[in-house]
Amino acid sequence: MNKSGKRVAVIGSGLGGLSAAITCAAKGLRVAIFEKNDKIGGKLNISRKEGFSFDLGPSILTLPSVFRDLFAKAGLRFEDHVPIRPLQTHWRNFFEDGACIDLVADLERQKTLLAAVDTEAPAQFDRFMAYARRQYELSDRNYLRGFDSPMEIILDLWGNGLTGLDLLRSMHRGVSSYFTHPKLRDIFDYFAKYIGSSPFNAPGVINLMPWVQYCYGLWYVEGGMYRLAEGLKKALEELSAELHLNREVISIDTDGSAVTSITLADGEQVKADFVISNMEFIPAHERLLKTSLGRWTRRRLEPACSGLVIHLGVKKVYPQLAHHNFFFSKNSREHFRDVFDRHCLPKDPTIYLVAPTRTDPSVAPDGCDNLKLLPHIPTVNPQNPVTAHEYVQLRELVLEKCERMGLTDLRSNIVVEETWTPPDIERNYYSNRGAIYGVVSDRWRNLAFKASKKSARYNNLYFTGGSINPGGGMPMVTACGMQVGEKIAESL
Repeated sequence: MNKSGKRVAVIGSGLGGLSAAITCAAKGLRVAIFEKNDKIGGKLNISRKEGFSFDLGPSILTLPSVFRDLFAKAGLRFEDHVPIRPLQTHWRNFFEDGACIDLVADLERQKTLLAAVDTEAPAQFDRFMAYARRQYELSDRNYLRGFDSPMEIILDLWGNGLTGLDLLRSMHRGVSSYFTHPKLRDIFDYFAKYIGSSPFNAPGVINLMPWVQYCYGLWYVEGGMYRLAEGLKKALEELSAELHLNREVISIDTDGSAVTSITLADGEQVKADFVISNMEFIPAHERLLKTSLGRWTRRRLEPACSGLVIHLGVKKVYPQLAHHNFFFSKNSREHFRDVFDRHCLPKDPTIYLVAPTRTDPSVAPDGCDNLKLLPHIPTVNPQNPVTAHEYVQLRELVLEKCERMGLTDLRSNIVVEETWTPPDIERNYYSNRGAIYGVVSDRWRNLAFKASKKSARYNNLYFTGGSINPGGGMPMVTACGMQVGEKIAESL
């Protein structure tokens, strides 16, 4: 079938929508993206104030090969448009007792640093990394490459005589079966940050994350992460895809088992042969398809956590910080229980802190630090909403904790601030209840599986993004969009 006349409407220009659009356009389809906001990127967003440049969304780039493959579809070289730099210190971990433990790119140096914590840790680390590598290899051969359901993976594993995918044991139990020191358990448990989930609930297969980080590196986009969105815009232009900003889609129009068009907020209807929704799965059904999903589906697709995202421009430099840092809770188990089980604001949160000026002085004025503070917190709960005052109280708790753990006089040195709460995230991106990472990874709810890419009801409707397999995180969302584009092309 001739592809050149087929029209694809993409709703939303997050990484999933952009990668799907580029893949479809590279296959010869006519692509138009409709974005409700005034710039592309979705959560890959930016704010510039008084000489500070804040990355409002993701702060870490992993698996750059995924992005190289995407840019190649447009005949472009990734690094020509998105210059990246490897980080030698992956992140620095601070504890209330004054301990500080680095994760670094060099494996031999890493083991030396771990030996200073626990003499048994280097051997434990080697065994853990062999296990993490096994989880990655089993996942990469199927789930990360496009399988869309637990049954597909089970059949593949069975057919190839493979075992070892750690789905039934928790991520924390996987970590604890190798490391005995509580601080090292906390550190490797917190790789769950990539997917906004609890290591006590997420399946052990998520322990593939350390292998990905050590094997493929941790990267920074020079000039800020939004340069990735700008590079993807260039790829769209190379492929003559249309981009419509400030054009909100309010419905997906259907006829029987097919989608026929989309309707914009101004009433315009745009006919399409295929529609790709980059809006999260549940909001897309509620807002665009005007349907309510069943209780079991909603439980299975429970949103991952949200965050109180505090961006600070400060007139002081804190040299003890690395580019990426964690300020740990005294009791990590209780922190995760607060966020994921009790669904309340944490009393003693673990705080992720990004200080990009360690790598890139251009994102702040001279003599200043650009800081992002991100404690994970529950998503919006309409039945028991958190008040604006409670978010303000949490902000104070976070800043006080950072000062207590070494960032002296932080509050008195703030010159500019931009803080986002879960309701802000929900309102700006239509994410499910203000989730940052799509669908939670939980072995009891979903075994880390998200929603399928292809609609079960409409034969030409597809979904992409953090709520769709293979899940949240920049490379996974980008891979998801590419897989959607390939599926559409294969259907013609």
